Amino acid sequence: MHLATPDISKLSIKRGANQAKRPSRRNIYIIVAIGLIAAALGLRATLFAPPIVVEIATVTTAYPSQQYTLLNATGYVVAQRKAAVSSKATGRLEWLGVTEGSVVKKGDVIARLENGDLKATLQQSSANVSGALAKMEEARAQQTAADAKLAEAQAEMIDAEAALKRANDLQAKGFVSASSTDTALARRDKASAALASAKASLNSSKAGISTAQASIAAANAGKLSSAVSLEYTLIRAPFDGVVVSKNANVGDIVTPFSSSVDAKGAVVNLADMSTLEIEADVSESSLYKIKPQQPCEIQLDALPDTRLRGEVSRIVPTVDRAKATILVKVRFLQPDSRVLPDMSAKVAFLSQAMPENRQKPVLAVRGDAVVDGAVYVVENNLAKRITVQLGEKLGELVEVKSGVKAGDRIVIKPDAKLKDGAEVKLVTP
Repeated sequence: MHLATPDISKLSIKRGANQAKRPSRRNIYIIVAIGLIAAALGLRATLFAPPIVVEIATVTTAYPSQQYTLLNATGYVVAQRKAAVSSKATGRLEWLGVTEGSVVKKGDVIARLENGDLKATLQQSSANVSGALAKMEEARAQQTAADAKLAEAQAEMIDAEAALKRANDLQAKGFVSASSTDTALARRDKASAALASAKASLNSSKAGISTAQASIAAANAGKLSSAVSLEYTLIRAPFDGVVVSKNANVGDIVTPFSSSVDAKGAVVNLADMSTLEIEADVSESSLYKIKPQQPCEIQLDALPDTRLRGEVSRIVPTVDRAKATILVKVRFLQPDSRVLPDMSAKVAFLSQAMPENRQKPVLAVRGDAVVDGAVYVVENNLAKRITVQLGEKLGELVEVKSGVKAGDRIVIKPDAKLKDGAEVKLVTP
């Protein structure tokens, strides 16, 4: 078989036509250079853009009562019932049974002065009372004997008078002699004398009883006086309370008036912790915002994380001219053993009472930091947009229930150009 030879002349390339359609190498270089320059400029604009200047604030904690606060005032904790406890007698302190912080009950002996001589006087007075009582018993025995003698004398008198009458009757009839009548008369006179003597003895015994009674009264008075003098050396608590300070030590001379050199007046200072109140100074121009029984919230400097409920107890009707303030007393509705006299306190006077479940702090941010339900949190100089769940408005703040935590730095009054991830420059307002 014979194969035909192909015509390869048809496969030739026409160089002139292809070269006319292909772009020149120079143009390609120009296009590539322009692209690279544009990319570089875009990258430079992105990498070297100036940071956005922003003001920042911190996520803090706030109390819901802030939205009901009408007025704030400062003051101190004061015990309304307190006493500087001393003795009524002058003497050397022999025993002291309390220290600072001791809890005492009304009537407890908390200190004692030297009283050995007064104890001896009391014992002597008690002996005098016993002696007077013995004399009273003796006088009563004498009265009993006098009563018996009087009864005997009265019986003898009755019998003697009857015998004299019989003798007179018999003499008149001539049955007896005159001597018999004389004998009966003598007997009657003797009985009369004995009766008079018995009556005198009875009166004397009654006088002895009266004297004994007077002696007993005098002895009892002396004993009472000695007991009172002895009691003056015992220093007792006037009410239930706590010893807040100790002013004397064993061996000190204690006198009610402290007129002597180095003598002590009050041995201890006592305060009734159940009567603690806040005494706050309120400007007279703000007095119209306060009324008795108005709810309050108390914050003690010693307990910064605790809020205690209170209410206005009374308003002292006196104005301090120098300070133009009025003293307002606020009592505690929640007793707390940590509260002590003279603690400094802040009082918020509220428009309405706060329930116990709303006395705990909540997270809060400034209202002008929230935009469209989100805030910008700054971390490493970058703004991160975070959606938050808002709660109640607390004055200039707003409660945040989720999304941020205490201490986070957030942007306030964020600019419209601020985007998530943008670099920022921090400025504290």
